[in-house]
Amino acid sequence: MRRIPVTDPPAVAAPDDPRDLRRRIIDALPKEPKRRSLRWALRAIIAWPLVVVAFCLIAPQVGFAQTTAAPGITLNLDNQDGGLSTTLQLIAMMTILTLAPSIIILMTSFTRIIIVLGFVRTAMGTQSTPPNQVLTGVALFLTMFVMAPTFTQIKDDALVPLMNKRITEEVALKRAEQPIRNFMFAQMADDSTEIELFMDMSGKPQPETRQDVPTTTLIPAFVLSELKKAFQIGFLIFVPFLIIDIVIASITMSMGMVMLPPVVISLPFKILLFVLVDGWTLVAESVVRGFNV
Repeated sequence: MRRIPVTDPPAVAAPDDPRDLRRRIIDALPKEPKRRSLRWALRAIIAWPLVVVAFCLIAPQVGFAQTTAAPGITLNLDNQDGGLSTTLQLIAMMTILTLAPSIIILMTSFTRIIIVLGFVRTAMGTQSTPPNQVLTGVALFLTMFVMAPTFTQIKDDALVPLMNKRITEEVALKRAEQPIRNFMFAQMADDSTEIELFMDMSGKPQPETRQDVPTTTLIPAFVLSELKKAFQIGFLIFVPFLIIDIVIASITMSMGMVMLPPVVISLPFKILLFVLVDGWTLVAESVVRGFNV
């Protein structure tokens, strides 16, 4: 009878020891480069000649700068003619150029024009078309057109005599201020409630003539007056476009198109209406003719 060999059952692999697993992970990580100190030493050996050369080039220049006096900047308060020197005139010109944006916005027709153009874009619902840069450019050139007589008077009465040294800076400033004041007074000729408001808040008596109104009171009153007129014009601009939106919304609701926004359908009709009536020309003409120049 044949004997069948008896074999032991296969041994079950024991779970890895956590310490052996950690050692394997550490061994698998990239080793830090050796001889780091040697590499830094080689870099220092290569770089030190460059440092010596740079020091040799810079040291004589530093010594020369210490022995040579630096040229000074002189600032003369007046010249031989009794007026301001060229340096102070340049400083005053730079100051004026810095404040030019505020002057253009608050003391000219720019405020009313840019707000009206913004109302036109909002009423049409074209979001960012035309972009802000285009609207600002259009408003700026329309402002230059409206303010051309005022700027010409300032040039003839104040700027040219000052450049020819026929008047002083104080006289030129007063002459340049008067045309701007006349323009602001002309825009508030039909309604002076803003001037009365600011005179009352400042605790001063009500003015009898224009000369009694200080410029610090005239400017904020003019700004509020321009804002009020711009919003009145904006209301009139909104009315026809609002009628189109109401009609389109009624039609879409009657047809059962509840999920379709009426603005999507009314936008082409509003653009078509604006193009047919030559809207931009009409708006520009109405705004420009609205100023009392």
